[in-house]
Amino acid sequence: MDRNTILGLVLIFALFIGYSWWSAPSKEELEAKRKTQDSLALVQMQTDSTTNVARSERKSSDSIAAAADSLQNTPEMLNDKLGFFANAAKGEDKNFIIENEVLKLSISSKGGRIAQAQLKEFRTFDSIPLLLFTKDSSEFYLEFFSNNRNINTGELYFQPVYSNPSLNGKEKLSVKGNDSLKFAMRLYASASDTIANPTKYIEFAYTIYGNSYMIGFNINFVGMKDIIAANANFIDLKWNSDIRRQEKNAKNENIVSSVFYKLLKDDVDYLSETKDDETSLKTPVKWISFTQQFFSTTLIAKDQFLNADIKSFTEKHKEGGRYLKSLRSLIGIPYQSSADNSVAMNMYMGPNKYKILKGYDLELERQIPLGWSFFLLQWINRYAVIPVFNILDSLNWNYGIIILVLTIILKVVLLPIAYKSYLSTAKMKVLKPEIEEISAKFPKKEQAMDKQKATMALYKKAGVNPMAGCVPMLLQFPILIALFRFFPASIELRQQPFLWAEDLSSYDSIINLGIDIPFYGDHVSLFALLMAASNLLYTKMNMESMGSTNSMPGMKTMMYIMPVMFLGFLNSYSSGLNYYYFLSTMFTFGQMYLIRQFVNEDKIHAKIQENKKKPVVKSKFQQRIEDMAKQRGYGSTPAKKK
Repeated sequence: MDRNTILGLVLIFALFIGYSWWSAPSKEELEAKRKTQDSLALVQMQTDSTTNVARSERKSSDSIAAAADSLQNTPEMLNDKLGFFANAAKGEDKNFIIENEVLKLSISSKGGRIAQAQLKEFRTFDSIPLLLFTKDSSEFYLEFFSNNRNINTGELYFQPVYSNPSLNGKEKLSVKGNDSLKFAMRLYASASDTIANPTKYIEFAYTIYGNSYMIGFNINFVGMKDIIAANANFIDLKWNSDIRRQEKNAKNENIVSSVFYKLLKDDVDYLSETKDDETSLKTPVKWISFTQQFFSTTLIAKDQFLNADIKSFTEKHKEGGRYLKSLRSLIGIPYQSSADNSVAMNMYMGPNKYKILKGYDLELERQIPLGWSFFLLQWINRYAVIPVFNILDSLNWNYGIIILVLTIILKVVLLPIAYKSYLSTAKMKVLKPEIEEISAKFPKKEQAMDKQKATMALYKKAGVNPMAGCVPMLLQFPILIALFRFFPASIELRQQPFLWAEDLSSYDSIINLGIDIPFYGDHVSLFALLMAASNLLYTKMNMESMGSTNSMPGMKTMMYIMPVMFLGFLNSYSSGLNYYYFLSTMFTFGQMYLIRQFVNEDKIHAKIQENKKKPVVKSKFQQRIEDMAKQRGYGSTPAKKK
């Protein structure tokens, strides 16, 4: 990378900043905008009377529509439309509240479904109760044919059934500790136009445990032999949700939210998180989950779902507010028309916490992005980082202190690797004068190959491997990537403050810029700045200690540019991650100072000089290559003809 390239990059960055400043409206433009808005407000006031007239006309048309609806809701019309389920077309939409220690569920009589789920121990980024889904943002219903009529249970009214007669009629129930509570909603088929048949019903049966995010959920079909189509061998279960924004950084939350699923005999998979996606699952499915950054709602089959169609997409007209993304599923559940059926399931509505999800032994923890696609990353997180983090977490320390202690432990473990890396750097530094002599001996570009050969010969004679310093760094790289995955995915850091950071799982902001700078953002993260500054300082010290030459000036420049590039990328990332990277770099400085006390460069220089006097020992591989060349006649003098 030459000087012109560097200058070009600097100019581009300056243009971005200059354009953002230049495009900001002036005081005069703001005043003109205010006057325009005042004029629009006046026009709006003038049109209100017209609007009121239109509203009165609309009320008249609404009355006509209501009259038409009343005609359609006559017993004859309902019976024609719904057949056996006409009796359930009318009712009162009641909400039955059931609470345990961690969940507050609202079960609606219309549809018999869980219409709203609140996680009592959590709140949103703006401190309101955390709702996984609401009645208006979700659907959950069965769809099937009955007497050639398409029946949608979401439009029908269910009746409550209490397992404990002493609770009959109560609309608020609770359960705690090791106790459990059973509650059901039944959709009765009609014995006549007005009377429900108590022996023929579809039942949504719930079992809520005192201190658990997992609830039991059974769908029971009783006496449906002559009501549901006789040729049906499955029932469609439609489950849809417009998931709600819960976190400070909506963009980051969006790109990790999707539909996850586990096939019965395959690994966990998921739809694309960054674009609209859909797929048809033709083989049996164990579970389907609507997953967000830190929370998920999961439907789990006790045995299996027959198949499923799933979809994830964003509806542009809904963007903004609480809306994050739309998730859809059409699930085939097994059904036998010749007998009563009970389809056993479970529903998980809770946090994506590794220890909790792992405890169910259903691979639910694979929804947490810990680097599952590369075995080394997941091993580091599962068997090293998470166990140590959990031990430190049990001490009830501030999470900033926990990250500090975790960093110290990792640095101690990696100290031997750091020592090897520094030793290699010291050897290169000792050889710097001789390498510069070689560079002076071959100054021209066309002599680059000769210079390279002479340099490699020097390394070989001195017993120095120029790649030895890279190997330790490569060994540390998987740990850096594993932690890059771990910190943003750790719900333990969610809304945990430290110093100026309000939430270690999201970015910290000391200045709100008011404008969105491309490749940087609309705020200034101090932890990201500290991370970048410490890495620039480390790069400078490392380049000096390596005894770098001008043989690769472009690489040297790139080493300085990288921390600045990371600053733009990590400015909107987890402050806990930036804090860790900053600590890691600072402890690296400490390690370098400590190692220097035990490394004598004069002794290294003397050792290298001794190595130069020894004959160069060829490796077995090199000797084998030369032997093969001789056998083929390369390198030997051809015999003279007589």
